[in-house]
Amino acid sequence: MINPEDCTRVRRRSKWSLLAVEHVLRTRLARKASRTLESVAVKTWVIAPSETSIAPPAYYLTGQLERVTGWTFADEHPRRAMEGGPGTHGATRGFLLRDIWLIDGALYKDDARSWLAPRSNWWPRVRVECELDRGAVFCTAMGNKYFGQWLMDNCVTYPMACVEGVPVTTAQAVNIHTPGYEDWLGMKPVRLHNAFFRELVIFDDVGQNRHKHGRFRAMEQQLLSHVKASPHPGVFIVRGATGEQRILQNEMELAERLRDRRGFRILDPTKADVPTIVATCAGARTVMGVEGSGLMHGILVLEPGGSVMTLQPPNRFVSVYKHLTDRDHQHFGFVVGLPEGAGFRVDPVEVERTLDLFPA
Repeated sequence: MINPEDCTRVRRRSKWSLLAVEHVLRTRLARKASRTLESVAVKTWVIAPSETSIAPPAYYLTGQLERVTGWTFADEHPRRAMEGGPGTHGATRGFLLRDIWLIDGALYKDDARSWLAPRSNWWPRVRVECELDRGAVFCTAMGNKYFGQWLMDNCVTYPMACVEGVPVTTAQAVNIHTPGYEDWLGMKPVRLHNAFFRELVIFDDVGQNRHKHGRFRAMEQQLLSHVKASPHPGVFIVRGATGEQRILQNEMELAERLRDRRGFRILDPTKADVPTIVATCAGARTVMGVEGSGLMHGILVLEPGGSVMTLQPPNRFVSVYKHLTDRDHQHFGFVVGLPEGAGFRVDPVEVERTLDLFPA
């Protein structure tokens, strides 16, 4: 494991570059689009090939999809994804680049650029003070923005980055649970604001192929090795008013009903550390909660054959977790709520009826 304090591989050396400024002028004044970093790679290789599979249908009651008025992280109505069917999972690939600049959350090479994090300054810096012979970026723009995607995408790419070079991520504020997960997963990334890389490896790791499944399951085993898990009916993960608001008006009422009638555990991640979170979720047969990053706490340690049930706001349906459950041989179900005030309400009877649809 690479020690981020090891300055033999991360040298502090001042370098100047006007690439970021040139990109600003080109895109804002000349309106010329940037090329992708993948298009300027000196080497490309396939780590895992693309695959096809048949996705099972989700578990839901009649009339639920008719309530959907909006969706995100998808280009079309979720009906097709929820009905299942044949699909293709993209390959996992690596790209080697030379003479790359990381400046204010973006990677630059000639006229190619890729954003990884929001810019920290209105005008990009022209000097960097760190030079690496060979790095490997495992973070993504979405993973830097959403904690759930950091867990499901960035953490699972990290082991590949360690093989290729110094594992690098952008330096920005992290979630309160990031240090705990990094500790239990053995992650020691180098966080950088600005840097110059003589060589840099980047990844295309979006496809939910078997290689990614294997890496995700390895994360599960690392986390479970720290706790004593025994089977239990399920865990209800409280969202509250955290993150981008989608307030379930009767959230605690529903959580307590499932605790009393079904034996569910109730977890509020904002009031728990990583050891408590993993111990609470480990062994659950069902992970339930409002769609959002918090569900990943439970999904990370959900065994094959387990179930994920999302409580969906009608105006913000998300299908992402079904792709994970399809990949990991688990079941996915949902209930779509009805608008109420600034949030939405879910019928407890519909929740229990949907739970009864899952395989025993």
